[in-house]
Amino acid sequence: MPSVVKINVLTVPEEMRRELEKRFANRAGMVESADGFEWFELLRPVEGSDRYLVYTRWRSEEDFRRWQESRAFQAGHAQAAAEAGTQGHGHGQAQAQAQGQAQGHGHGHGQGPAATGSELWTFEVVESTGPKQDG
Repeated sequence: MPSVVKINVLTVPEEMRRELEKRFANRAGMVESADGFEWFELLRPVEGSDRYLVYTRWRSEEDFRRWQESRAFQAGHAQAAAEAGTQGHGHGQAQAQAQGQAQGHGHGHGQGPAATGSELWTFEVVESTGPKQDG
């Protein structure tokens, strides 16, 4: 079974970039201990874009969904969504997740969202390579 990649695409105004990065740097780190979690990267745009990519890789779609349904995920993202004003507005789980990540899992209380928009992309890993290991 191939790994699954989830990419949250966050639209971040220039004046909020430093804040977004700070929130991710200060995040609780709960995703790293989730069963099936394989990789995380926050990718900063370099040329002509205001869109950050939040890359996570999972052993399976089921592992990702189990993490989304976990108590830690729900608590952190519900608080972040409330701070961002997204609860009860029909934005869906992907929006709440991206907003929660833009909030840095509850850090930066009362400052509002760092991102002005988000979307969630899903991919299966068809082929992957890394550096050759001497053996």
